[in-house]
Amino acid sequence: MHYYDNADQVAWQAAKYGMLADYYKYMDPRLHVYYYQKHFECMQRWCMMEQQRGEQMGMGGGNPAMVRVIHASPDAPAVDVYVNGQKVLSDISYKQSSDYLQVPGGQYQIDVYPAGKTDQAVVTQNLAVEGGNMYTVAAAGTLDSIRLIAALDNQSVSSGKAKVRFWHLSPNAPAVDIAVKGGDVLFRNVPFGKATRYMTLPPTTADLEVRQAGTNQVVKTVPGVKLEPNQAYTAVAVGLAGKQPPLEALFLQP
Repeated sequence: MHYYDNADQVAWQAAKYGMLADYYKYMDPRLHVYYYQKHFECMQRWCMMEQQRGEQMGMGGGNPAMVRVIHASPDAPAVDVYVNGQKVLSDISYKQSSDYLQVPGGQYQIDVYPAGKTDQAVVTQNLAVEGGNMYTVAAAGTLDSIRLIAALDNQSVSSGKAKVRFWHLSPNAPAVDIAVKGGDVLFRNVPFGKATRYMTLPPTTADLEVRQAGTNQVVKTVPGVKLEPNQAYTAVAVGLAGKQPPLEALFLQP
């Protein structure tokens, strides 16, 4: 039997056990735990096989992925994050981001629960990461429509320069332009959920403004943004336009 047959079989078994675990979640907790453990074991096997395949094919599969999480849901409680059934982050509050976690490349089931509880996840989603890459994963949207959105990070910067991108994570805000105050647009027509490409700039301090896309209507000013040399930044719009908590900008590095 070829590698692909083995991998497909393990993935099919993982999916089967995952469905059984979901089926018994509220009917029979003992069977739920039993099948979820089976699902977890299959996922671990599948990830190991994918990593070995990457190494054999020269795909860099032996390099780990680096993943961090940011809580960007304005009305969600503090949360715990589970990866394939194992708690990896605890009590992450709105606007907080974690350190990078090192994981093998592969596909994972992410469950986000209210902090200290495991009876009902606020979001469950599968996430694929590639070895050698860096990711920021946002829990974004309002609580009734929360989802995980991943952005690919890049900390490489031209010597003496800075670079910055914009990530729109304000769930009720329209598409926006990001501009120098009273001046040129840097990022144009960015909708909710999208992270732009990085823009390389000379080190500077500038006042920025968030405008409704295609207009001069300013919805938020961000004064005194300082870009240091040899640094990469992600400017993240969080909060709610015209409501509480208010629209604001967070800066993540890289």
